[in-house]
Amino acid sequence: MSLSNQAGHLRWAAHTALRAPSVFNSQPWRWRVSDDAVELWADRDRRLTALDPDGLLLGVSCGAALHHLRTALAADGDEALVERLPEPASPDLLARVTLRGRSVRAASEIDVARYTVIARRRTDRRPVANVPLDPSTVARLCDAAEAEGAHLLILRPDAARMLGAIATAAARAEFNDAGFLADLAAWTRRDAHTADGMPAINVPYGHDRVVPMRDFAITDRRAPAERRTLDRYATYAVLWGDEDGPLSWLRAGEALSAVLLDGTVEGLAMSPVSTVVEVDGARAALRNLLPARGAPYLALRLGYPVSAVNEEDPCTGRLPAGRRIEMDTAPARTGVPRSDSPVHTTRTGPSALAS
Repeated sequence: MSLSNQAGHLRWAAHTALRAPSVFNSQPWRWRVSDDAVELWADRDRRLTALDPDGLLLGVSCGAALHHLRTALAADGDEALVERLPEPASPDLLARVTLRGRSVRAASEIDVARYTVIARRRTDRRPVANVPLDPSTVARLCDAAEAEGAHLLILRPDAARMLGAIATAAARAEFNDAGFLADLAAWTRRDAHTADGMPAINVPYGHDRVVPMRDFAITDRRAPAERRTLDRYATYAVLWGDEDGPLSWLRAGEALSAVLLDGTVEGLAMSPVSTVVEVDGARAALRNLLPARGAPYLALRLGYPVSAVNEEDPCTGRLPAGRRIEMDTAPARTGVPRSDSPVHTTRTGPSALAS
């Protein structure tokens, strides 16, 4: 593959990664594509200042984008070299990805399956069916997290009720925090066609939960609900790891992406629950649910949907590629990416998967 073709190929993979989930759909990443590499940069201007003061959830969001990019490349048979936090002097440079060439083996079924669901994966907050998760599906999700250096703890009903109490306490603490309410107001209640943030249609469905969902209408000064009685057939899990530094939160995002994509392949309805790690006291309580010493990154709600998501159902928007991807024909170098450079729109990638 020539350098110019390689840059276009990496740009296609970065474009695919724009579909990754992020806290409040903030999309706090920038991609820089050169002839020989694609770099992932944190966009600190899109960090939620009160909710995520240390940028931990920003790291998770960017890690999910990195895994989406890796998935696209793997599905096309590319062998990629990933350097995470490659330059200590540039902490916002989160990863650099270069291609080693075409793999001697064809893309795996898992890679192809993950790639094919990227476009239709979405957070699903609807109540779930009264059907227990298939043990093989649970094992697949746990294996997906382990492969990315994290663990997925499936909670028993009593632990799920404790998670519900932790989430309720965290929601009330945030309700009384002016900084959090400012973040909420800035990133929610947007038009349904907005390119970032959470549109008004993404408020909860009015059901009480074993573990309450985030109330995106909280800026109306309506306190979080007390009861947690319905949607009792959901399964809850905690994504956690052995370490608690910037690298581990980036890897947590990669694990989250793997779990969400595999869950989508398996037909699950899934929604991350970050409230339980946004408040220090809640995160400390959540740590007590872990089977070993470690750091909790997120909770997850899992189940089978009562009905399928229609492809025409609204989902959160994404910023244009020209605002998130910079093309740079010079070899990869250090420094802050230039702001919103225009990019070409030629798409390259898996010809067998492009339909």
